[in-house]
Amino acid sequence: MARILLAPIGSPQKPDDPAFTRNADHMKTLDARILGLRDEIRDGWGPKYGQKVRERGKMTSWDRIEALKDPGTPVRPVGTFVNHGDDFDGRTSPAAGVITAFVTVHGRHTVVIANDNTVASGSWWPRTPEKIQRAQEIALRLKVPVIYLVDCSGLFLPEQGRTFPGKTGAGHIFKMNSLLSDAGVPQIAGVFGDCIAGGGYMPIISDKVFMTEQAYMVIAGAALIKGAKSQNITSLSIGGADVHVHLSHCADERVPDDQACLTMIRAEVASLPSSAVPYYRFGADAAPPAFATDELDGLFPTSHAMRYPIHEVIARLVDASLFWELFPNIGREMIVGVARISGLYVGVIANNQDLTPHPERGGLRPGGILYKDGIAKVAAFSRACDADGLPIVWLQDISGFDIGPEAEKLGLLGYGSSLIYTNSTNTTPMITVLLRKASGAGYYAMAGHPYDPVLQLSTPMTRLAVMEGRTLAIGAFNARLDDQFNIVSEDPQERARIEAGMKQVEARIEADMDPLRSARQLDTDEIVAVSELRGYLETIVEMSYQASGARRVKNPRIWSMHDMDALWRAGLQ
Repeated sequence: MARILLAPIGSPQKPDDPAFTRNADHMKTLDARILGLRDEIRDGWGPKYGQKVRERGKMTSWDRIEALKDPGTPVRPVGTFVNHGDDFDGRTSPAAGVITAFVTVHGRHTVVIANDNTVASGSWWPRTPEKIQRAQEIALRLKVPVIYLVDCSGLFLPEQGRTFPGKTGAGHIFKMNSLLSDAGVPQIAGVFGDCIAGGGYMPIISDKVFMTEQAYMVIAGAALIKGAKSQNITSLSIGGADVHVHLSHCADERVPDDQACLTMIRAEVASLPSSAVPYYRFGADAAPPAFATDELDGLFPTSHAMRYPIHEVIARLVDASLFWELFPNIGREMIVGVARISGLYVGVIANNQDLTPHPERGGLRPGGILYKDGIAKVAAFSRACDADGLPIVWLQDISGFDIGPEAEKLGLLGYGSSLIYTNSTNTTPMITVLLRKASGAGYYAMAGHPYDPVLQLSTPMTRLAVMEGRTLAIGAFNARLDDQFNIVSEDPQERARIEAGMKQVEARIEADMDPLRSARQLDTDEIVAVSELRGYLETIVEMSYQASGARRVKNPRIWSMHDMDALWRAGLQ
């Protein structure tokens, strides 16, 4: 019988070590910026708007989520920073006016989509539809129940040109509703207030729709009908619970208030099949890492150009800091292996930043780069994880592919294409973490967002771009530089212009690499502190295993990975 022999990795850190302390202090500064903005965004348009909601006898959207979740369980938001810093004619749309989060209800993970009723009455802004669809996509791929907490006054009309049309415009939300229903993914909706036009369509395809006495669902609101048909009516009178529960049957049950609605939603979730997570642990229990996760703060250097030990990072993310590393002496710039997170098996693929031996010429070469043997190892391991049903956790800190004459002669284009094909056709859930650098085609090859990971997380130190600012500036002005990248012009004015232009390009690229930029425009799902990574990984890995029979999950005895390991060991003899 094949056994999974997980070996201890990692070593205790010395918190009083000057480098550790310096790194931790730097990380706390980076975290403070992100965590402070997160708190600010959670307030929507500010406390006074929350107070207005409560004065109307309603809960705020965050109040509803807190009442919905199991006591003592965390809420894992995604898409927090969408639209951050964007100005819409003097108005802002914190989190694009909608909360999307992973929430535990009666022991089951759910995807919650809640209009933020403290931001323009839950209106849809530019990127709101895309954010909702991304949450629906995660639920669809993992077969996790979706809960809609609807309190939406429709499109924010001054920006309708950026939300209504287009392939991923607001209408695509309803297609995702349909695809979820077609796939048998449970959808439960609570309607708490305004539910106009698109907001009215969103809950209808749900399996169960609850309406409070303050709620209404209408294709067009009273104001529009008055203008078009000169009828003196209210939205509540034409689309309230008495209409849709008792006459149109577009809703299932009416409830007196928000709390009663949330109680009914919780009861509905309780009636669903229980989580398959205990079954897929194959007799193991969940266990925390042997080393404190907050020690991650002290492991990452203050400069992105400095190295750090990736095994120590893995040791603070996986259960009991146990790891089965495969092919450790091949393609050493890449680490691949199997571990458990929350008692569940996952494949781990990570960039090694250390200098590693050159397999042909001897000497050492930089880590964090994709070379031939490492690419082949990762592609084979990725295929094996897909065949065996292991979710893959990608820990990215990549500068890109190797370049130059040797790389071309070795056929890196072909090896890279093999890896890209593998990741493009994998059906097992892939979870991508951009630890630090995410550069060039290496970002793509390591399951970056364009390759459809089920979730991509960034950290406060993530730098996502084609290349570093200085390198790109040199490329942009290469025709005016010599082989040592010095400006060749003898004209002082021209030299000054070139120098200023290079600095301008470098500064712009550095700004582009701010993780808030990618999070704002949905190029990553969430920015989390490195000390929060373990918690997010626990949640998404459990979500990957929650639905039994939804995807291939092989018994560990029959993993193809055992065959790979046996052949590799035979080759060593």
